[in-house]
Amino acid sequence: MNPKLERNELNVKTDINRISKRKTNLKKALTYLAFVGPALVFFLVIQIIPFLMGVYYSFTSWNGVSSVVEWVGLENYKKIFTSDPQFFSSFLFTTKFMLAAVAVSNLIGFGFALLLNAALKTRNILRTVFFIPNVIGGLLLGFIWQFIFIKGFSSIGNVTGLAFFKLPWLGDEVTAFWGIVIVFAWQISGYMMVIYIAALQGVDNSLLEAARIDGASNFTLLTKIIIPLILPAFTICFFLTISMAFKIFDLNLSLTGGGPFNSTQSVAINIYQEAFQNNRYGLGTAKSILFFLVVAVFTTVQVMLTKKREVEA
Repeated sequence: MNPKLERNELNVKTDINRISKRKTNLKKALTYLAFVGPALVFFLVIQIIPFLMGVYYSFTSWNGVSSVVEWVGLENYKKIFTSDPQFFSSFLFTTKFMLAAVAVSNLIGFGFALLLNAALKTRNILRTVFFIPNVIGGLLLGFIWQFIFIKGFSSIGNVTGLAFFKLPWLGDEVTAFWGIVIVFAWQISGYMMVIYIAALQGVDNSLLEAARIDGASNFTLLTKIIIPLILPAFTICFFLTISMAFKIFDLNLSLTGGGPFNSTQSVAINIYQEAFQNNRYGLGTAKSILFFLVVAVFTTVQVMLTKKREVEA
């Protein structure tokens, strides 16, 4: 056979394979684009573009209404650090609230998970009951608990005479703080419970049975076997509760509105008041950028530490 014809046939086959690969790759790209494209567009429009605009406005003195946007550079950030003590007070409150809320909500959620992972006849009903508060909106939940703290506890206190129910739950700095923690934990612990239950159901029962045969107590089973095996669930739950607690807004707004005397004002409420009530949008966005950086640092450090514990376990 003619060598030239052989080379031509080989070149034709190569070209056909290239065209086929290109069509396959194009088909895959179009398939990925069809599935990912709409979500990516919404993510860009709702998240990325507003964030970049916020970064830009943080360097301006825009009031949120005027068509004139004046560039002021780092002036807003200087104001925050030199002449805005209330912002740092709200940051301190939010940090303390985050620590308390994360501890309480995860403790309750994990306790519920251990309880409902057992062979109880009513566990499915109880799981639903414990999860329901998570689907109630924060504003509605706040107003419901405001009524409970003010009217319900007062009535119970008058009937029983117990000092616990006679406390000024939303009228004092200390009790208002713990009131918000209680409501937050009541709302979010059911969600954490679901994550912990999913992790507990993935634990191999044969390991637990072998440990029991070797004489391990329930406490040893929990601390030496169960918790190390479900550390990824703790990583997820800590991450979620830290970010949720830091960003608390609607629950705080409806329960106390930041009072009494701004003692329970979260960072989110401080930013909201600065941008939309005081009409200092540039300063408000500067605060939100700083807030974003702090939350990012906290959550990153938490994930790194818990991931390290997972590897060690």
